[in-house]
Amino acid sequence: MDHGFLSPRTGSEVVTIGRLVNAFFRWEFNSCETLVRGDEVYPIDYANACPDVAITSLHYYFPWAIKALVKWAVFCTATGRRPRLDLQTERYFAVADREDLSYDEKLATYRTLSDEHFEVERYQDFCASRLAHLDAVTLEWVSGADFDRLLVDTVRSTYPEYEHERFVAHFRGLLDLWVHDERARL
Repeated sequence: MDHGFLSPRTGSEVVTIGRLVNAFFRWEFNSCETLVRGDEVYPIDYANACPDVAITSLHYYFPWAIKALVKWAVFCTATGRRPRLDLQTERYFAVADREDLSYDEKLATYRTLSDEHFEVERYQDFCASRLAHLDAVTLEWVSGADFDRLLVDTVRSTYPEYEHERFVAHFRGLLDLWVHDERARL
């Protein structure tokens, strides 16, 4: 798996666009698929209000996705964070209508609006102070027998019998790589 292949500016743009779309529509669980060519960013599928988080779709990234969902759910529950019903679209349109701002300046302003909506600083502080152990817990779970049973059961219920062995091996390989990479990261 390759990581860190985007320039810092492009990576920030991708994150900002994803947060912007979700904050604008007040979506708490959504994916934003993006094509990147060189340093050009093209959001292509950003309205997945029920994104596919199946282990057979995300494989390597499945543990990351589940961990992110757990963190967000615990944060919202523990802090009493409630969904905001008012979209406040006028704040976003006001930025779009400003002719004195460049694209990068508009993006920075959108990032501020998005980060405010998602309480990013509060969320990061919460995760660091209360959920720091979740990385190790997730690593233990993914490298354990219960997770492997989940993987095998999912493959058996998703693919025809003649493909079971092939896909179990394929997904185990990708998830073993995640375990290896996560151990190195921790």
